[in-house]
Amino acid sequence: MALNRRHFIGSGIALAGLSAPMVQAQGRPRVVVVGGGAGGATAARYIAKDSNGEIDVTLIEPSRTYYTCFFSNLYIGGFRDLQSTAHDYGRLASDYGINVVHDWATGVDRDARTVALAGGGSVPYDRLILSPGIDFVAGSVAGWDLSAQGVMPHAYKAGTQTTLLKAQIEAMPEGGTFVMVAPPNPYRCPPGPYERISMVAHVLKERNPTAKIIIADPKEKFSKQGLFEEGWQKHYTGMIERIGPDFGGGNTSVNPQTMEVDIDGEVIKADVVNVIPAQKAGLICEAAGLTEGNWVPVDGHSMVSRMDENIYVLGDATNQGDMPKSGFSANSQAKVAAMAVRGALTGSRVFPAKYSNTCWSLIATDDGVKVGAAYEPTEEKIASVSSFVSQTGEDAAMRKATFEESIGWYEGITSDMFG
Repeated sequence: MALNRRHFIGSGIALAGLSAPMVQAQGRPRVVVVGGGAGGATAARYIAKDSNGEIDVTLIEPSRTYYTCFFSNLYIGGFRDLQSTAHDYGRLASDYGINVVHDWATGVDRDARTVALAGGGSVPYDRLILSPGIDFVAGSVAGWDLSAQGVMPHAYKAGTQTTLLKAQIEAMPEGGTFVMVAPPNPYRCPPGPYERISMVAHVLKERNPTAKIIIADPKEKFSKQGLFEEGWQKHYTGMIERIGPDFGGGNTSVNPQTMEVDIDGEVIKADVVNVIPAQKAGLICEAAGLTEGNWVPVDGHSMVSRMDENIYVLGDATNQGDMPKSGFSANSQAKVAAMAVRGALTGSRVFPAKYSNTCWSLIATDDGVKVGAAYEPTEEKIASVSSFVSQTGEDAAMRKATFEESIGWYEGITSDMFG
């Protein structure tokens, strides 16, 4: 098989194929987790930690270094360096005994209960957790596909795309034009595009104050709209123009060769174009036959797939109800799923599911805002039971405290994910 020990972290196993970890398990139930982000890493850690060695846990994740999408906008804005968003899987292996396989999961045989790997071979499971994040809907932005991401980056999967977009912004000519093609609902991190606009404006205000920012937006409204528009008016007066669907924002095409954006017949010559396409569940979900439309329907009591009782799906890939697609949501859902999986495999106690989410956004220096809610499952969906949001007109001390709260949350969630 193509898989070798360099693909594994931890456990000290020398193997020629994939049978060795399963022999090592000595009959323990096997959980495989696909995707090492806020959902998958958290689920793997909690199952390994709370089962006290009773469950054999394998985490499949192609990247050796994980860059968080949350807070990547702050890197674009100059408030964090890239390394502060980078994390590895060493402690999951060394401290929790998780078999970390750095490879792509390419398919799921639900009858045989195996996950196929791009490097060859397959990994068997008793329960499977999928947390693959998003992929993009082909053709959702006319003129753009993944072959154009090196010219018109999406930067909606963090890492090299984020560094590319930041470099393009900093290299804009004096008085140049930045265009964002915003995504339709639903998509990862509802406030994310608008926090990004704030961070781009922050950079341009300092480096290129006569530059212009245009948003082509297919949505009538967006998350925290009043807060963002108040902040843009206060900090970046005259720099940002949003073109909504009433003015053609939903009828947009791009030409990567000429760096042009056509918004309802008006052609704009741009210096930087950030295309954020329509989104769908990560491709492994479709390959496993779990999707309904673009997303995976799940039972909100446990995050189990409504199509396979042995597979749980987390985070951005799901259609679960009222929770937004966010890192906080995925982390919250992972803990519920981990508890359900442990209960199914070891008979441990399972408590009623409860979920929470908060999304923080930075508008300018020390000007942070947030929105969030608590959730509980019904038979139909995960439903919001209470919510909160920052208010327009808040004083500077409140906004600074909100930003500082977000910094503490980042440290907390990444520790919760990676140990």
